[in-house]
Amino acid sequence: MRRLLLALCLLLTATAAGAQQFVDGVDAYDKGNYARALRIWLPLAERADTSAQYNVGLMYANGLGVAQNAHEAVKWFQMAAKAGIPGAQSNLAYLYESGFGVTQDDSQAFDLYTKAAEKGDAFAQNRLGFLYDQGRGVEQDDEAAIRLYRRAATQGLAEAQNNLGYMYEEGRGVEQDDVEAVKWFRTAAEQDFAAAQYNLALKYDSGHGVPQDDSLAYMWYSIALTQLPVEQLETNVSLRNVVAERMTSDQIAAAERLAKEWLSKHGVAE
Repeated sequence: MRRLLLALCLLLTATAAGAQQFVDGVDAYDKGNYARALRIWLPLAERADTSAQYNVGLMYANGLGVAQNAHEAVKWFQMAAKAGIPGAQSNLAYLYESGFGVTQDDSQAFDLYTKAAEKGDAFAQNRLGFLYDQGRGVEQDDEAAIRLYRRAATQGLAEAQNNLGYMYEEGRGVEQDDVEAVKWFRTAAEQDFAAAQYNLALKYDSGHGVPQDDSLAYMWYSIALTQLPVEQLETNVSLRNVVAERMTSDQIAAAERLAKEWLSKHGVAE
């Protein structure tokens, strides 16, 4: 099953007519009974409950309680998006951006992200920033990208915090500043965002923006290993091994303890 990077946030309120049924669906979802949640929400969605339409779209997009079905996800997100639901607009935009269930179309994605971003949707702000960053569906613009990343980052979105850190690291749209880059990488890393954990490890490894520290570099490389995509694991392990060559066995053991303590504190399985 394809894993999607969607704004996986349920809507929790519905129209008055189906309010109790809708809440029953939320309760079933919270208990992990996704099939029951879908059975409750689907009739509400068919009766034009926009919150239910959005939630049903999420279920089909991610294969929760039902086989993953991109076309059904698009259908329900389109209904909720037309009604002005920001989450539906941003998720539908992501489907256009990725070409999942629809023909890939950066211009459509840009238009939908813009609508949701204007309503304060952090996921949309971050992805819209990425389109400006890459010049996809719009003229490339670092300053616009960083403004949008910052809006999403200040709302607590870890991916946007990591993106903002990268912009400071590279000096794109802002004056180059490794200290500020580390600040944002750390903020995202503490939310268990693997790419930021890897970036923070690189900073401790190189001593850019922070005092060089092999133990903390080893720790953050180890933490990142638990969730990095498979294609990035080999590079992460290689870099950690280079750091380990500069450390004593006692230092490595201490760094591994720090990583385990962090993972335990944040409820992350090793």
